[in-house]
Amino acid sequence: MKIFSTLFFSSIVILAAACAPKKVEVPVPEERGIAEVLIARQGIQRIDAAMSVIFEKKDELRYGDAVLDITRAGDLHLRVYTLGILGMDISSRAGVVKSSPRLDRTKTTILTQGLRDCLFWWDLQDYTIHEEGDYLVMQNITRSVWLDRKTLLPGKQRIDFEDSKQLMVQYDAPARKDGIWYPSRMRIELTRYVVTLTIKDIGFSQTD
Repeated sequence: MKIFSTLFFSSIVILAAACAPKKVEVPVPEERGIAEVLIARQGIQRIDAAMSVIFEKKDELRYGDAVLDITRAGDLHLRVYTLGILGMDISSRAGVVKSSPRLDRTKTTILTQGLRDCLFWWDLQDYTIHEEGDYLVMQNITRSVWLDRKTLLPGKQRIDFEDSKQLMVQYDAPARKDGIWYPSRMRIELTRYVVTLTIKDIGFSQTD
């Protein structure tokens, strides 16, 4: 009976440990100033990522998995698979974009400039900073990035085009890789298109 009681108690302990909620890592308040945070990211020249992707147009949804490599200069190669079959292949080198199948201008903008500015959110030139509620806003002529005051991670971004159109990015789900915090979910919207990306794995390549 004593052995049975001991085994029963041990089972309860193991079951309780298995059912205990896992600790979710969250970004701590950033103690460094915004300049230090930005300088720490300036050495990143390339990002490689595996992602899930959702394309939305009106009431139509398309799901896929994507593999991306993109540089700070905007050169990229993006492949999107559906059920393991390559459904989209887009590359951009020195501003020359090639895609299969052929994409319209809006979707091309989202998947080239939109992706570049979305992921390299800190790479702004000639910007000013002002306060807006719970955010610090980095802003120049074409881009505005809202940074959470505590974590200094982006909450949203707006890119303004000459034709008065605006590309909007919403950031969510902070995660960390190799000591670098990043938003793992991004929703990019331009006119009637919306692309939602959820990062499954990511790598940051620094300059030597």
